[in-house]
Amino acid sequence: MLLTITTTHRPATDLGFLLHKHPDRFQSFNLSFGQVHVFYPEVSPDCCTACLLLDVDPVGMVRGKKTNSNFQVDQYVNDRPYAASSFMSVAISQVYGSAFQGRCKDKPELAAISIPLAARMDVLPVRGGEQFLRKVFEPLGYEVGCEGYSLDDQFPEWGESPYFSVTIRKTTTLADLLTHLYVLIPVFDNRKHYFVGEDEMEKLLAKGESWLAEHPAKEEITRRYLKNRPSLYREALARLMQEEEPDDTEEQVHIRNEREDALERPLSLNDERLGTVLAALRASGAKKVLDLGCGEGKLIRDLMKDKQFVEIVGLDVSIRSLETAQRRLKLERLSENQQERVRLIHGSLMYRDKRLEGFDAAAVVEVVEHLDPPRLEAFERVLFEFARPRTAVLTTPNREFNVKWESLEPGRFRHPDHRFEWTRQEFQDWATRVASRFGYEVRFLPVGPVDEKLGAPTQMGVFHNGQ
Repeated sequence: MLLTITTTHRPATDLGFLLHKHPDRFQSFNLSFGQVHVFYPEVSPDCCTACLLLDVDPVGMVRGKKTNSNFQVDQYVNDRPYAASSFMSVAISQVYGSAFQGRCKDKPELAAISIPLAARMDVLPVRGGEQFLRKVFEPLGYEVGCEGYSLDDQFPEWGESPYFSVTIRKTTTLADLLTHLYVLIPVFDNRKHYFVGEDEMEKLLAKGESWLAEHPAKEEITRRYLKNRPSLYREALARLMQEEEPDDTEEQVHIRNEREDALERPLSLNDERLGTVLAALRASGAKKVLDLGCGEGKLIRDLMKDKQFVEIVGLDVSIRSLETAQRRLKLERLSENQQERVRLIHGSLMYRDKRLEGFDAAAVVEVVEHLDPPRLEAFERVLFEFARPRTAVLTTPNREFNVKWESLEPGRFRHPDHRFEWTRQEFQDWATRVASRFGYEVRFLPVGPVDEKLGAPTQMGVFHNGQ
């Protein structure tokens, strides 16, 4: 398998310094799966090309003691010597290690300079075709050229193969190019020749810290990189979403929340909202309760006072909020039995989480309006299809009531982080559709003082599936 990297940066021979490989030498390296060779077919001040050639030994891999059929090397005849795969990622990290880490011994300033680079892979397996190839590379700013191949020219009816010759071009640092290749080559192949565990997740988060959180295909990239292991990619995605959050201090978060609290304080709305949710949970007969989007733990504090609730779990995507809740609830001071009763967990409402299954009821208090509308369907499935509590109590602002607050500018939401706020009809339409889709019944209750024309400031839906 061949990877070529070309630059037209002047002098182009700087590529040799960046790669720590002299252009006049043919170099070979022994790795666990075979040999890797580095050579330069073109060297001039105007253009320089370095080749990384993998000579994978499939027979040796099959005969090795660590052979595993999941690694796709359990047959003597396979595509690993010819197709870019996780073997190539290993070769990049070991043979081009200094460049991969952004170091250049002889010309250290070079490593930080963006230069015109082109990388060509012959041949890259792309499970998902050209569309997925472009979906991954183009958001990173690469110009993509690719050539597909049929399964057999003699039998066109067999269709196209998943293999492509791919060239990507961008003015960037060599370290960034190698990092993207290192992470994404196994993603396209959707296979790995080694075990994928927590170390691999940490590796992905480390190598993707500057670009993956904002990538529109981050979910599929993460899932494929971690071999579709739900517990790993769920945690990785939750941590990526945490990285997307503004890096606010606890004081800044508190100030933002205080603005909303100050708006609602004259109505004692927050206290009434929590009291109404608590009453609905009591009435449901629930003993095991989830607080989804628990924030700083205000509802959990009230749940802890009621002996009806024998298991209370709070989940939030913000580690900062969970740390604040931990301190305010003084969980470390509880008895051992009480500590087993109350848990705080880090996670996202965008992804299925088996830790949320088996509960009698779930509370979702002033959370849904913080979600981007395109992600609502994912949230619906997480709560009503996968977690599937017998009862779900959900509250959200009533946008119609906002005109009652003179300090709130027309058209503004109550909180700067709200992505939307529903009218009563919009909320009821959404809740009714969701209830019908997932086999629930829903009833609606006002929270706070009711205006004859505008309704109440908070609207609440109580979902019940009759189990």
